[in-house]
Amino acid sequence: MRKAKLLALVVVATMLVGTASIKVTQAAEGTGSAALTGTVSSQADGPMEGVLVGAKRDGSTISTWVVSNAQGQYSFPRDRMEPGRYAIGIRAVGYELPATSADVKGDATRLDLPLTKITRAMKIATQMSNGELIMSAPGTPQQRASLGACVNCHSLQRVFFSHFDPLEMSIVAARMPRHTNNSSPMHPWFRPQEGPLPVITEPTSQGRYLSSINLSATDTFQFPLKTLPRPKGKATQVIYTVYELPRPDASPHDVAFDADGNAWYSDFNSQYFGKLDVKTGKVVEYSPPLRRTGQVAQGGLQIDLDKQGRVYYGNMSQLQIVRLDPKTGKMETFQLPTPENTWGDGHLTMIDPAHMDVDGQLWFNIAFDTGESGGTWRVDLAKNKWTPMTYPKGSPPARAYDVVADSQNNAWGMQMTNDKLWKTDAKTLQTTWYDFPTKGAGCRRGHMDSQDRLWCGVFNGNRLAMFDTKTLIFTEWTVPTEWTRPYDAQYDDRAYAWTAGMDNDLAVRLNVATGEFTQYLLPHETNVRHVEVQKSGPLSSLWLGDQHGNTLTKIEPLAP
Repeated sequence: MRKAKLLALVVVATMLVGTASIKVTQAAEGTGSAALTGTVSSQADGPMEGVLVGAKRDGSTISTWVVSNAQGQYSFPRDRMEPGRYAIGIRAVGYELPATSADVKGDATRLDLPLTKITRAMKIATQMSNGELIMSAPGTPQQRASLGACVNCHSLQRVFFSHFDPLEMSIVAARMPRHTNNSSPMHPWFRPQEGPLPVITEPTSQGRYLSSINLSATDTFQFPLKTLPRPKGKATQVIYTVYELPRPDASPHDVAFDADGNAWYSDFNSQYFGKLDVKTGKVVEYSPPLRRTGQVAQGGLQIDLDKQGRVYYGNMSQLQIVRLDPKTGKMETFQLPTPENTWGDGHLTMIDPAHMDVDGQLWFNIAFDTGESGGTWRVDLAKNKWTPMTYPKGSPPARAYDVVADSQNNAWGMQMTNDKLWKTDAKTLQTTWYDFPTKGAGCRRGHMDSQDRLWCGVFNGNRLAMFDTKTLIFTEWTVPTEWTRPYDAQYDDRAYAWTAGMDNDLAVRLNVATGEFTQYLLPHETNVRHVEVQKSGPLSSLWLGDQHGNTLTKIEPLAP
């Protein structure tokens, strides 16, 4: 699952079964500036709308994807394809394309893509997103919701296609929570042990449920498969650029941009962060020093830049802030000053240097903790002064997952199981709580816009939320597709708010004025934890890191 997911990943419906005998001809007149164009069709359906078509030039780490329109036509712009030989792949659940390539030259090239419809349900299941598998699974809402925890570390393919019986699955399910949230099959980090694993001699309810939906007792799934419709209309008017990172185990979590347009990314489960040249695809990686060695988890979560262009990296279980000055190459680490025996399972996750220029203070957060050092902090790095936030007795919960700074460098906290947002005043350190209008779920992560409005993803409520910090008014929008689970949200300061989630491989754009949603199917299975909006150009674009794979993806809409 860690290899580049252009053509080989099972969820991309290419299923290479041999080289196709496909006629490649010069494109007809009227293709304009297209370098490669054609029609996607199947014998069963005729021309097909909403099929993602990808092209990757031999030797390149960059692939480009487009989507077929209502007439089944796809087209790659000439400025996105240099002359060369390209491997061609598709994403369309329930269909496959034999191994296909095209020689792109100076003139426009036509390549029609005849797809084969898959009839075997088990083969279709290998192409389905996590969200589609959850929607297909039988069980109570609580049982189906429990599947959402699995995708923290791996796709649901591992669960559904497993063969563990109820007892075996019970043992596996008991072990899974001992892994950190930044674990993966390649890096199965464990939380600090709090005693031995329980001895399980009888199946648990969770083990029975999981084994009831896997292949432990049958060769086929005993429930109908539910798939989402292919993109249509405006959702087909988009170009994707997928950048493959050099390490197969790369796990990009957050993305941030410097003044030169380079994309900086954090690695969630390895001790790296990196810089991507978006024009050439060249990657430079940096490895911060380890403070804690052994089985203690490595990797980081948020990455961001201050107004001087310095890069900040929240180095999770290492409990340190890393700062890099790209101009000089100087890397510094700032370590939490509390004793290690107070850390518990603390992860230094979120940092926000956006408005450090106001007062020299950097806000950061320690989450997932069982120790005494967790919670929201601020630090004056120049003075090495660290201040934990405290709250009066009887205050509402204020253990944040994300902490975001406004233009006055006040801190705003949020947590997906908390019905409140809260503000800590930068001058007085007094905290005020604000109630969400819809109860039962809070925001997981968010961004502050240029008007000091906080946009965030209501993860468990399948909504976006915006809180105007001046009028103190909440506005919420429900995302159209089940199991999007918006993780984060950001406004482009013009017209659109963007989000994405961990399950159904959709990037979602909201027209704030009209309430119109446009949902862009991603080229491959993508576990999204953070969204970063690139605001330049006539329309804003979205950047996503794939926490389950070694790619960064840019989504560029072509229509407002």
